[in-house]
Amino acid sequence: MIYSTATIPVNPEGEIKLTREQVWKGLELKARDARLFLPAGLCTRCDVIEESATHFVREATIAHFDIREIITLEPHSKVTFFQATGPREGAIINEIFEDETGALQLKFYCYIGLRGKVPNGPEEQAEQRQFDSEKGYKSALLSTLKRTRELLAEGSL
Repeated sequence: MIYSTATIPVNPEGEIKLTREQVWKGLELKARDARLFLPAGLCTRCDVIEESATHFVREATIAHFDIREIITLEPHSKVTFFQATGPREGAIINEIFEDETGALQLKFYCYIGLRGKVPNGPEEQAEQRQFDSEKGYKSALLSTLKRTRELLAEGSL
């Protein structure tokens, strides 16, 4: 199994200040359409195919993999992506919280495995290294906040 976590400040010095509401709107937009937030060409399809009071289901093609995710939203707090189909199984969570000083933080954490692969085998170990690298989910959090600021500046948030 792969466990990874990363936390970054929402409002580092020198950046346009975002409120919890603005960060939340960015996370919700990303959950509904990853194409708006991922590098061009990485996500070629992202469609919400089902909605209920507690969750929605999206189907997407990301990095050439067709996936289905069940996504739950805890307003202004947490988005959880349950990997229903695709190469991964498990959950990926994005959470907004205040640290002990009251500063907004954005946290990623996941507990996943790779379908059809040996637990803790070479494929999972490689995936773990990728998740924990500077190009892993820490960079995804940074790009999510960057895109949220761009949408705010455009008046689209």
